[in-house]
Amino acid sequence: MLPGLVVPPAGLPQVQKGDLCAIALVGNRAPVAIGVAAMSTTEMLTSGLKGRGFSVLHTYQDHLWRSGDKSSPPSIAPLALDPPDLSEEKGSVQADTALQGDMRRLTLEGEEEEEGEVQQRCGEKSLLEATEDPSVGGLNPDLTDGKTLQEQMDELLQRCFLRALKHRVKKADLPLLTSTLLGSHMFSCCPEGRQLDIKKSSYKKLSKFLQHMQQEQIIQVQELSKGVESIVAVDWKHPRITSFVIPEPSPTSQTIQEGSREQPYHPPDIKSLYCVPASMTLLFQESGHKKGSILEGSEVRTIVINYAKKNDLVDADNKNLVKLDPILCDCILEKGEQHTVMKLPWDSLLNRCLEKLQPAYQVTFPGQEPIVKKGKICPIDITLAQRASNKKVTVVRNLEAYGLDPCSVATILQQRCQASTTVTPAPGTKDILQVQIQGNQIHHLGRLLLEEYRLPRKHIQGLEKAPKPGKKK
Repeated sequence: MLPGLVVPPAGLPQVQKGDLCAIALVGNRAPVAIGVAAMSTTEMLTSGLKGRGFSVLHTYQDHLWRSGDKSSPPSIAPLALDPPDLSEEKGSVQADTALQGDMRRLTLEGEEEEEGEVQQRCGEKSLLEATEDPSVGGLNPDLTDGKTLQEQMDELLQRCFLRALKHRVKKADLPLLTSTLLGSHMFSCCPEGRQLDIKKSSYKKLSKFLQHMQQEQIIQVQELSKGVESIVAVDWKHPRITSFVIPEPSPTSQTIQEGSREQPYHPPDIKSLYCVPASMTLLFQESGHKKGSILEGSEVRTIVINYAKKNDLVDADNKNLVKLDPILCDCILEKGEQHTVMKLPWDSLLNRCLEKLQPAYQVTFPGQEPIVKKGKICPIDITLAQRASNKKVTVVRNLEAYGLDPCSVATILQQRCQASTTVTPAPGTKDILQVQIQGNQIHHLGRLLLEEYRLPRKHIQGLEKAPKPGKKK
C-alpha cells in the first residue's frame, strides 16, 4: 500500500506498471519484499500516494522464506546518494542498480506487513520518531545509563521472564505453551509505563530468547506437537530465579511516568434500573411517580409494600399473602389469571412487578456523573468469524459502552497475541467500532477483560468459544 512510502528530495524513481521492484526499509538497502508495480510513478503521485502501489510476490518471513534457512535480512548501509539527515527527510526512494540490477528499489517507513494484510495503527509513532524518541517501545530514557535501546529491551525481556517464572508460573501449569508464557504472564509482568517488544531486542523472536534461557538451564523447551513449543520444566532453584528481585523505580522516573502515562482503566459501576410503563402508572402514581419514571429495585419494593399496607391488602390470616385489588390485577396478572388468582405471596408479587417494568440501567465511571439509559446495556460481544482464506478471526464489539477505547485494546492484543489487528466500524452501526484479531484469541481477550479490567463476566458474551487446551487455534 502506498501510505508509508517515503519520498526523497529527488523524487520517486520512474517505474511503469508491471515493473519488478524491490522494497526496503529506511536506513537499510536490503530488500524486505519483492513486488510488481500496480501503477506508474505518475499515477502514484496523482493518487496522492493512496491505494495499492505494488502486488507483492515475496516477503521476508513468508512461506518461501520459511522453507529456507530463515535468516534475517543483512544490514546494508545506504548509498551516498541517500539523504544523510533523516531528521530532515523521513527516508528515501531511489534506484539501486548496484544491488538489484534492473529492479527499482523503494523505501518504506515502518515495519513490513504480511501480504494481503492492512493493520490499523492506533497512536503508533513513525520510524523517524522512534529513532528520535528513546521512550518508544516503553524504554525509559531515565534508565538508559548509556545503554542502547536494544540493550534496554534485552534487560526488560529478561526481567519480565524471570518475574513471570518466580511469581506467576506454577509447577501445575507445566507443560506451558511458549505463546501463553508471553501473552498471559510476561506482558503482565512489564513495569507500568513500559512496553515489552521482542522485535526491538537482540533476540528478535521469542523462540531464540527461550533457546538462550534453555542454554542457561533455567527452562527446558520441547516441541510437544508439530510446530508448537512448550516449556516442560523450570529450575526454580536456579540462581537467576532465586536472586531475582523486582527493582524499585527511581523517584525521578516515577514522577515522569505518573505525569505522562494514561490513567489505569477502572471498570464502571453498572446498576440495573426500572422504568414505569403506561400500563403500571396507577400503581406508582400514589407515590408521586409517573410514566417514564426511573426507579431502583429497592424503591420498587418499598412502593409496592407501602401500597399494599396503605390499602389494607395484607391478608389478616396469613401475613405472607397479599390480596390483589383491581389495580394490582391489571398491573401484574395475565389475562387468564384475573378471575382465578386472588392472592399472591410477597416474593411472587414483587418479582412479577419487577418483570412488568421496563428495563433501564445506570453507568457510573470513576470521577464522572452517572449516565442513565433505557433498555438493557449491550454486553461486550465476542464472536469467531471465518474469512475467505479459511482463517479464523476474533471479533469484539461494544467496548465503548464500558469506557474502553477499541484502538487501545487492539494495540494491547496485537502485542500479547503476536497477531495483526484491525479496528473498523461495526456493520449496521454509525458510531460503534469493532476490533478484529487474527486467530482464535478469546483466551487472551478473556484474561484482559476479566482479570486486568475486572469487568463482570455477566457483561461479556462469547467467552465459551475459547480454544480448548491442546487444540490448535
